[in-house]
This record gives sequence, C-alpha cells and structure tokens, in this order.
Amino acid sequence: MQEIEKVKITTEFIKLDQCLKWLAIVGSGSEAKEIIINEEVKVNGEIEVRRGRKIYPGYKIEVFDRVFEIE
Repeated sequence: MQEIEKVKITTEFIKLDQCLKWLAIVGSGSEAKEIIINEEVKVNGEIEVRRGRKIYPGYKIEVFDRVFEIE
C-alpha cells in the first residue's frame, strides 16, 4: 500500500496544473501539461487529461507512484 502524502490548501480549490507545480512534481506549466496529456496523472482514481481540472479538499492525486490527498 502506498503512503498517502497529505497536502493542505488554503483556497477553495487549485487547478491541476498549478497543483502539480506546487507539489514540486514538475517545474513548469509546460511540464505539467505534458504529463497530463500523456495520461500520467490520476484524480480520484481516474486518468485526468484536463490541466484546468479543479482540485478540491478530499481529492486524491496519483502521479509517478506517489499519492497526495488534498486537505
């Protein structure tokens, strides 16, 4: 079982591409776009290809064998 890394946001939501940058998974928006369109990111267990997807507290993001839970 993978360890879930809990991450707190202070806003109502964060967009997926911004979230990946904030989590230091990628260094730029273009890198975020690339891994999203290559179907390497899952939101709540489903592959997500929309980089503007709104991520709310309670959502889980899976990328590169890491799992993050947004609080």
